[in-house]
Amino acid sequence: MAKNPKAAKNRRPTTRRPRAVAATVTASASADIEDLASPSRCRAVVGPTTAAAEVRAELLRWYDANRRDLPWRRAAEPAGSGSGRGEEQRAYAVWVSEVMLQQTRVPVVVDYYSRWMARWPTVDSLAAATQEEVNEMWAGLGYYRRARFLLEGAKQIVEKGEFPRTASTLREVRGIGDYTAGAIASIAFNEVVPVVDGNVVRVISRFYAIPDNPKESSTVKRFWQLTGELVDPSRPGDFNQAMMELGATLCSKTKPGCSQCPVSSHCQALALSSQNASVKVTDFPRVVPKAKPRSDFAAVCVVQISQGFGEGIAEAEGKDNLFLLIKRPEEGLLAGLWEFPSVLVNEGKTDTLNRRKEMDKYLKQLLSIDVTRRSSVILREDVGQYVHIFSHIRLTMFVELMILNLKDDGEELCKEGPDSTKLRLINENAVQSMGLTSGIRKVYNMVKVFKEKRLKEQSQVPTRKRSRRLK
Repeated sequence: MAKNPKAAKNRRPTTRRPRAVAATVTASASADIEDLASPSRCRAVVGPTTAAAEVRAELLRWYDANRRDLPWRRAAEPAGSGSGRGEEQRAYAVWVSEVMLQQTRVPVVVDYYSRWMARWPTVDSLAAATQEEVNEMWAGLGYYRRARFLLEGAKQIVEKGEFPRTASTLREVRGIGDYTAGAIASIAFNEVVPVVDGNVVRVISRFYAIPDNPKESSTVKRFWQLTGELVDPSRPGDFNQAMMELGATLCSKTKPGCSQCPVSSHCQALALSSQNASVKVTDFPRVVPKAKPRSDFAAVCVVQISQGFGEGIAEAEGKDNLFLLIKRPEEGLLAGLWEFPSVLVNEGKTDTLNRRKEMDKYLKQLLSIDVTRRSSVILREDVGQYVHIFSHIRLTMFVELMILNLKDDGEELCKEGPDSTKLRLINENAVQSMGLTSGIRKVYNMVKVFKEKRLKEQSQVPTRKRSRRLK
């Protein structure tokens, strides 16, 4: 069919809305929220639709009336002066809180945040801290690389001389990804950028009834795009917090409070569930099975050094008891943290004989400790097993206690190791106060219970038998 030249001449040219340049991202089941990368890394584009305006207004009204009173929100509220220094202080508060909130529940974070800000109220004060001080404050929160990145980022900001004020410049700071950059930029500096965390993913999945795998890169891009189109241009920080608050409270994983939701009239998942009994709001987002964690096995030896004592556990409980700690490598799992001597063993060699053989080899290599030549073994017994679950590892620790009576000075012994900076002998009080991981602290508590039980047993044994060496 021939085209009408007149009609073609009068046809109005069409304009296409530019598409965001997408960055390739791969998200895993155990990924940090920062791994949910923003596809465009640009300012949000908010369409002038009536529906979007209604959603913003209704959600912000609900947030103003129902938001939880949290210490970092109080710190992030404008003081009225609008000074740059005040904005930077708010940015620091938002930064610390958002990093702590990743993978951690709000009630737990409240106490940690308060103690942290009391000790390091500014980015300058944090930059002057040591990694060990930070680890000690962080102990129990898990995912210790977050603490390391906070310290490294603070040093980077102080060295540069100013706090970054945009999402794009915030992403240049060590450890700050798209999520944290968007939170800081929108809440502290009022930049119109989106924030996508697990709560927002849940809200958006239900709001638009998105059935796709929420871990796939194409779906992640869509979350960022849709959230960016909704961000309120006049109150971006409050809007982003409202979205996260909605996901954390009413729009929960298993029991969403749809009847109380301020934007339920716009929710496509709710509409589908009302039309079809086989569809539920909780079908969104799609549940993706987590990858099965690999199983690792480790021999853990709590080495207690006792000098000048007898051959019974009761005599070894003196004030001069020291425990050997070893610093982990600066990269990898639990980087730079202190632990009791630990060595991985094969699953088929977790029996006592093989574990002790590997541990003796490790101690001799690390400290030149030959338990048969440089010391007398007061006690060496298995304490028990403890299973510690990481995001991707199921670690079974076989714990033993070895009390040694050294024939020479323990402090000098540490200095003989190939890298003495990674070795430390500390007393029991220091063990209690150090920033040890929850797994290592559990091991120490197991040993304490074991020793208390043995002491109780020994107190009931006649003196002649009690003096015998415990094998």
